[in-house]
Amino acid sequence: MAKASVIILVSLAICISSSLNLVYGEASDRNKFTVIGHVYCDTCRVEFETSLSEPIPGAVVKLECKNRTDEKTTFQSPEITADNIGDYKIEVTGDYEDSDCDVTLVKSPRADCNDPTEAWRKARVVLTALDGVSGQIRFANNLGFKRNDALPGCEKVLTDMGYFELKNELGSEFV
Repeated sequence: MAKASVIILVSLAICISSSLNLVYGEASDRNKFTVIGHVYCDTCRVEFETSLSEPIPGAVVKLECKNRTDEKTTFQSPEITADNIGDYKIEVTGDYEDSDCDVTLVKSPRADCNDPTEAWRKARVVLTALDGVSGQIRFANNLGFKRNDALPGCEKVLTDMGYFELKNELGSEFV
């Protein structure tokens, strides 16, 4: 009788353990993330994407996480080069709940488009499984370099977007 009880308890423990692993996944899988993003050339020098914006193949970015309390670096990726359509992917292992993680522009291969936009110089990503966000893929905001001189078609594109009308209504300090 005692032997049967032990077998039942061990079987029950194995079933519960297997169920938890199935539901929550392995701990190591929860701490693996893929950060995906895009680098573009801001051809109108307005610090946001327009229909004239162009991807920057070969642009270089990096991911760095810093502890919120003491500012010490908790993770730093190698420099990552964007593919032929300006997209990049960074693989990360670890949970960085107590860190601020940012993808940062490093350099542009284009001499005519290598001025980092102030607004999109870096993109914050959350790299923890403990924040209610499910899944292992994290999307970073697009990052842009400004072209040295705006393209001639920019005024039309911005007018079509209502940018100049908004600027006239609110004043240049608001737009």
